[in-house]
Amino acid sequence: MRNLDFRGLSSSEAARRLAQYGPNEQPRAPPPGVFAIALRTLKEPMFFLLASAALLYLFVGDLGEGLFMVAGAGASITLVILQELRTERALEALNRLAEPTAICRRDGVERRIPARDLVPGDIILVGEGERAPADALLIGGDALTVDESLLTGESATVTKTLAGERTSAELPDPGGEQTPFLFAGTMIARGSGLAEVVRTGARTAMGRLGASLAAIESEPSPLQQRTGRLVATLGVFALLFCVLVFLAYWRVHGDWFEGAIAGITLAIGLLPEEFPMVLAIFLALGAYRLARRNVLVRRSSVTETLGATSILCVDKTGTLTQNLMRVAFAVADRDEAVDSERRRLLIRAALRASSANPVDPMDRAVHAFAADAGMTPEGEPVRSFPIRPDLLAFIQCWRDQSGESYAAKGAPEAIFKLTRLSYEARARLEIQVGDFAHRGLRVLGVATTAPLPHAPPLETASFDFAGLLAFEDPLREDVPAAVAAARRAGIAVAMVTGDYPATALAIARQAGLDVEAGAFTGAEIAATPGELLPEKIRDLRVFARVTPTSKLALVEAFKADGQIVAMTGDGVNDGPALAAAHIGIAMGQRGSDVAREAAHIVLLDDSFASIVAGVALGRRIFANLRRALTYVTAIHIPIAGLALTPILMGLPPLLLPPHVVLMELIIDPTCALVFESQPNEADAMLKPPHRRDEPLFGLRDLWLGFAQGFVVFLAVMSVYVIDNGLGAPEPQARGLAFATLVVSNLVLALSDALPRGASLFARENLAFWLVAFAASAMVAASLYLPIISELLRFEPPTWPKLAVALTLAAIAGSWYGVWRRLLDPAPHAQREDAVLTVDLR
Repeated sequence: MRNLDFRGLSSSEAARRLAQYGPNEQPRAPPPGVFAIALRTLKEPMFFLLASAALLYLFVGDLGEGLFMVAGAGASITLVILQELRTERALEALNRLAEPTAICRRDGVERRIPARDLVPGDIILVGEGERAPADALLIGGDALTVDESLLTGESATVTKTLAGERTSAELPDPGGEQTPFLFAGTMIARGSGLAEVVRTGARTAMGRLGASLAAIESEPSPLQQRTGRLVATLGVFALLFCVLVFLAYWRVHGDWFEGAIAGITLAIGLLPEEFPMVLAIFLALGAYRLARRNVLVRRSSVTETLGATSILCVDKTGTLTQNLMRVAFAVADRDEAVDSERRRLLIRAALRASSANPVDPMDRAVHAFAADAGMTPEGEPVRSFPIRPDLLAFIQCWRDQSGESYAAKGAPEAIFKLTRLSYEARARLEIQVGDFAHRGLRVLGVATTAPLPHAPPLETASFDFAGLLAFEDPLREDVPAAVAAARRAGIAVAMVTGDYPATALAIARQAGLDVEAGAFTGAEIAATPGELLPEKIRDLRVFARVTPTSKLALVEAFKADGQIVAMTGDGVNDGPALAAAHIGIAMGQRGSDVAREAAHIVLLDDSFASIVAGVALGRRIFANLRRALTYVTAIHIPIAGLALTPILMGLPPLLLPPHVVLMELIIDPTCALVFESQPNEADAMLKPPHRRDEPLFGLRDLWLGFAQGFVVFLAVMSVYVIDNGLGAPEPQARGLAFATLVVSNLVLALSDALPRGASLFARENLAFWLVAFAASAMVAASLYLPIISELLRFEPPTWPKLAVALTLAAIAGSWYGVWRRLLDPAPHAQREDAVLTVDLR
């Protein structure tokens, strides 16, 4: 065999080879640059309208106004580019977090490293449910069964055998039985072993195809697609209104230039081009914020669903518990181990029934227990038999100097059945198992066969009972508080485990789950007709001895009962249940690649508290996004109304394209910065989840935006009409009305964005005050700097008029916020019973 010591490379040699061969990553398209983003932005209807207005001013109207329009359009494009780059940086950070990892031996020590850091010559551990991280030679462990369909298109799996000392490191094309060659991206369907990396990065078979499996899916969410279609439709209507206003103004007033300007202004006001930008930024930055809480979103559409979760179905091991398995008790044969020979037989059998290269926490615990006892398996594995639904035990055949024998480890009832124990012996052992289970210990039975020159077929082998192993896995410290927080938020928590029912109930009690209805087993799930299962499990929260098939049935039953289901999983067979759940959550540290690829979310720290924190953040994203879209709707009502109404009333135009450009320079950063950064309301996790069929931006929100915008429109239009009626010059009335519009816009933004009970001067509102300061400076310059006021056709109003107008603006912008706070006052910051050890803001 190659590399007999299996110690792997030294860190210094690995670093040298990484510099020589480069990172082990597949070719990826570079992120869009500034030029590509600018070109994409210029194709939007908004910038077509701005460009049209600029050209009209430059070639027909005033040169200064034309240059101002060009500068304003340039500034607006720059803002869009900056926001797009911010979004791209967030997505790039998510892709880095989504990069696969590998267990590698360096300096003789096993460590998990990013797969991109692998180099030729590294020794890696590969196991069931994982994708090979590089092209490699199988040099130790079991014979593997591998799915190479990604590269060959063949659905049938192929068998891999160990490489010999003379095996060439030149890898052939993928395909073929009984070869030692593993190819990057292929899936280990069965077995585990050691492999030596031969080729990495673009030199692998997958690299030559340019395939990538780990990237975050960045396709538009359904909401983004619907919004894109809405904006495109509104764009067509806006252009149609532009043409109609142009023709009507030209016919009535005989001035085609002013008619064109009026039509373009109305079209810009009617077009809510911020919708797609707001959605893209919120979903990307929301996913980034979730990743900072160890919740990695693989599909952006799940961000819209996360806050609606009504039931969390979670694994016990590693999610509710610490996944720090250790053998707490070993019971040899039928009595507490006092006979050292029987104890040694139990430990050796358990060791032989565990993977030689352990990845599973229980196998690791068995190896550690054996090492403490100074024992080794003595021999080599011949073949293995994985757990089956009808036999919940892992069996291996070993060969040593005395011959071949089987060793089995699994659920006690499976081992009892395998050993054909007498009724009396089984009854005594079941009492012992129940005692361990009620203490929250996970119990496995162990059996072995007598050695023979050649082991008989498994079906005819005669197993002898060797004993019981009881494993201890402490509850995570933050779980009880997180479970309590979920239940206060109206989210049910169900534990789904393969453990013994008594063990499951004991852990569930410690975690604070509802155990009043008892435990429901996988066998009972399978025996219940599908149409009756939703009602049967409605009040159950502990599910034990659950198989992957039962998990899928649970998901479908909870969905049929009207629940929004989040399901966790880590195993090879959990893929269907994760894909069927509204939110599939894979474990990032111990989950298989199959589970991660099927899931919507990857939990980077495998912690239940992170799931609850993710739900809280999902509610925050949903609420802030709804407020932002309402604000965008509200602010476009007065812009469109003020562009059209003066023309219909026979008054001089109030808004011109340069004014709308200035408004856009305020609206864009307000949407992208102010609303996105707001925290949850204090009682966000004291309310039940919103319905999944509740639209993010529905008819109620549309009417609310219209009402808020219409009040602002009435206020600004009143200022303009009254000031004109009092004999004020047209530029002065226009300047006063524009100042009213800007201030009411700022007050409206703060009123809509600010959560109830939040301070105006909280750190999260820094972006608003920066935008407000810049907007106030812009208004002051436009009114009182002659060179700018002339370009914008403004004159400074008197101070008394300005004070009255700004007061009216504050009232018009804040009325809804004040009304909302009076009707539904904020709760005290955090009630004592709502305090959590995890941050849920």
